[in-house]
Amino acid sequence: MTQKSTKDRPKIALFEPDIPQNTAAIVRTCACLGAKLEIIEPCGFLINDRRFKRVVMDYMDEKEVRYYQSYDHFFKEKMNQRIILMTTKASVSYINFKFDKNDTILFGRESAGVPLTVHKMINHRLKIPMRNNKRSLNIASSVAIILAECLKQTKLI
Repeated sequence: MTQKSTKDRPKIALFEPDIPQNTAAIVRTCACLGAKLEIIEPCGFLINDRRFKRVVMDYMDEKEVRYYQSYDHFFKEKMNQRIILMTTKASVSYINFKFDKNDTILFGRESAGVPLTVHKMINHRLKIPMRNNKRSLNIASSVAIILAECLKQTKLI
């Protein structure tokens, strides 16, 4: 099934991403699965970074990426929309959550997650269950897992 539009499709939001290769891999995942990507700045790298370009290849479609100057701008824009935060600090598994096709799924910085102020602004916090002695998955892997589940639940794939 091919999708031309990201209208009525989930959005992946990255909070101040700091690893160019991970962000580029997420760009590719969103492009291939038809999700809009939203980046909350500042980024820890420039979009013309050679590491970013090497991974993103020709998948970067600026029309499908939206940038926010700060998380204040992001939350102001999303005031009446559902935001789901993916965090290792959540108690609810994504497996036990009902996604909606218009959800915005927020992922924190690879190095630090999101600040406590952002945690408090979001009603829905989910985790990917992992073995007890493991800290976290790579963010690009996490995005792929969650986006696939969201698309499956909403019958968009």
